[in-house]
Amino acid sequence: MHRPIYLDNHATTPLDERVLAAMLPYFTEHFGNPASVTHQYGWEAEAAVKQARQILADAINATPEEIVFTSGATEANNLAIKGVAEAYFSKGRHIITVATEHNAVLDPCAYLQTLGFEITYLPVCGDGLIDLAQLERAIRPDTILVSVMVANNEIGVIQPAAEIGAMCRDRNVLFHTDAAQAIGKIPLDVQAMTIDLMSLTGHKIYAPKGIGALYVRRRNPRVQLAPQMHGGGHERGMRSGTLYTPQIVGFSKAVELAISEIKSEAKRQKALRDRLWEQLNRLPGIHLNGHPIQRLPGNLNISVEGVDGQALLLGLQPVVAVSSGSACTAAKIAPSHVLQGLGLPETLAYASIRFGIGRFNTEEEIDNVAQHAVTAIQSLRQLPAATTFK
Repeated sequence: MHRPIYLDNHATTPLDERVLAAMLPYFTEHFGNPASVTHQYGWEAEAAVKQARQILADAINATPEEIVFTSGATEANNLAIKGVAEAYFSKGRHIITVATEHNAVLDPCAYLQTLGFEITYLPVCGDGLIDLAQLERAIRPDTILVSVMVANNEIGVIQPAAEIGAMCRDRNVLFHTDAAQAIGKIPLDVQAMTIDLMSLTGHKIYAPKGIGALYVRRRNPRVQLAPQMHGGGHERGMRSGTLYTPQIVGFSKAVELAISEIKSEAKRQKALRDRLWEQLNRLPGIHLNGHPIQRLPGNLNISVEGVDGQALLLGLQPVVAVSSGSACTAAKIAPSHVLQGLGLPETLAYASIRFGIGRFNTEEEIDNVAQHAVTAIQSLRQLPAATTFK
């Protein structure tokens, strides 16, 4: 039985065999607790974690001490946003974010509103980019944090992080970015981009699920965080809990591989994405969502006129595995808040498909997907109006 071609790499990625090979010894042979520093088993695990910290730090131009391991980007976002809110509430209770952020940012912000914090949700332009002038006007004397993701998880749009970081530094405001979709796909430099907090995750770059990290700047300025998990004082007191050594090793190996291949893989994925778009765009009524150039190389998000999005997904299922948006909100029967943020009408927001091209996709697969998608769209458009979206 043939499985569908996997083009949902923004939702998650398969574990790279090279990553698995690096992890395996730490499940059985080197199984020690890295906090057990009185014997060899603990030393082995501690050394592996130390090396992993260095690899992650080098990837973003940070120092190892600035890497805090978490269970993923969702926890990292919560630690960054709620941790800053609690640590700096005496300075101010105003936070700025963007309406098209991932729910792992929007939901912590909504929670803080119930505690008396004021959240400004910036809109985006029709191409998904924020208006920097609007951001500058939104910053106030009591603003303590700006949170803007580097690359959007649905439409792949890359925000001008360096400009945002410089603006925040000039105004003495901390800058946090969710880089879950960006790490290993585009260059990241927390110094050049003036980033104070950066959330990372492993499962978007062929590492296991359940592992991530938060970069926390230690100097110029030294960022203070109130821990959201207590017990044991691990990770410099910011995130208690026994470190999961195999996951950490796998995460660092995945980052190392992604950084080593970042230029060649970006070029290859962009070529596949453009090939897919060229074939789909031959049909009338196909809309590209997000900035056409300033986007992740493997992202293609489209809306299709005249079809029901769920019917289109079902029509594609036998051949290709894709989604209509974020996997974290897939259970909600509602149009994507990201696409609505672009100003799309509900009909087009519902009838959207996110193609996420990854490391293991081939040109032959792209051609098969394009051919099947064109056929499915043409067939659905020929159905009676009663069977299409209203």
